[in-house]
Amino acid sequence: MRLDVYLKLTRLIPKRTLAKEFTKAGLVEVNGNVAKSSYSVKPADEIVINRRDHVIRVRVLAVPETKQVSKKNAGSFYELLARETIDPLFD
Repeated sequence: MRLDVYLKLTRLIPKRTLAKEFTKAGLVEVNGNVAKSSYSVKPADEIVINRRDHVIRVRVLAVPETKQVSKKNAGSFYELLARETIDPLFD
């Protein structure tokens, strides 16, 4: 499954177009490398999503077999490893 689709289905990023923008901007890493939206996600991959105010690190536990995942089950496809808040720097 494509990375952008995985991010949308698991609700790590709310929309597929937004997931594509994140990957195009280099804000998503898989296994330590900047990833393209077409990257094929596999179990045990580690995904890092850099947002404006926080960084999320997850491990892929499973890849959905369907194109729809309920909100209730979305979190079962990954394990949250870390969520770090980024403090803005002001002079």
